[in-house]
Amino acid sequence: MLALETPQPASVLYARVSRVITPMEWPAFAADAEAILRLKRQREAIILAHNYQSPEIFHCVADVVGDSLALAREAARSDAKVIVMAGVHFMAETAKLMNPSKIVLTPDLKAGCSLAESITPADVALLRAAYPGVPIVTYVNTSAAVKAVSDICCTSANARKVVESLGVPRVIMIPDEYLARNVAAETSVEIIAWRGRCEVHEQFTAADIRELREAHPDAIVLAHPECSPEVVAAADFAGSTADMIGYVGQKRPARVALVTECSMSDNVAVHYPEVEFVRPCALCPHMKRITLAKIRRALETLSDEVTIDPAIAAPARRAVERMLAL
Repeated sequence: MLALETPQPASVLYARVSRVITPMEWPAFAADAEAILRLKRQREAIILAHNYQSPEIFHCVADVVGDSLALAREAARSDAKVIVMAGVHFMAETAKLMNPSKIVLTPDLKAGCSLAESITPADVALLRAAYPGVPIVTYVNTSAAVKAVSDICCTSANARKVVESLGVPRVIMIPDEYLARNVAAETSVEIIAWRGRCEVHEQFTAADIRELREAHPDAIVLAHPECSPEVVAAADFAGSTADMIGYVGQKRPARVALVTECSMSDNVAVHYPEVEFVRPCALCPHMKRITLAKIRRALETLSDEVTIDPAIAAPARRAVERMLAL
């Protein structure tokens, strides 16, 4: 059943983020945060927030936080009447796919994704023509229309598992070139990659990692698999955002560098005050389009609602469900 958080005063909410948001900044967030908690109860709503959301969203108003796989699973089991996706558009589409009868809201229709924009259903049709019979594994960072013409979805957390579950010698993996190349290095399955890249993670280079180690020789470097294979090879560990958080929680390194989007370090640092976070990060301009004010507006007005053509939704849902069934 849906657990609705009791509205908290601003002082209680601020205590959750006081390590990463200054007292001077907090007044800009307080009223919206309190209003959102009231509105969630009125609307019987739940807020799903990706790990790249800023701390005032992640720690103060979100009901479920996690990587795209965790959010997809929660979307599938939620009994809320209204789902607000504090994330980019493909995540809101996935929530709608798994909850077709519920109201799914996105706080900003323009919160896109460079990976989702890098491939179209027409591109997938060309790949199928070029490689007949080869299954297509599609990263969740894609539109519902692309998922609909795919065989199965994956996330960065389960990509290798999905690829190997098909029991075939060769697969097409779209659209993230770097994720495909990193998975190819871990499996005997031949992987045909697309040319899409994450505009955040492609900024990092092996030279950046070398400079980081020179400045902080004792730092443990964790990289996201959307980074280039060269960056992944230079890191101490590579994994999804959930895997990175798990590593910090289990290992408790004295100093760590998360080679990914900026807000990750802030969100994890709240829970581990004994860990020093070096921040070699890059901002995702799309994730940062989501704000408390926009979430409040979405709940007040029940907009903008995500809709998907039923002819697209049914096959797209099957591709996601095949992933979730593994």
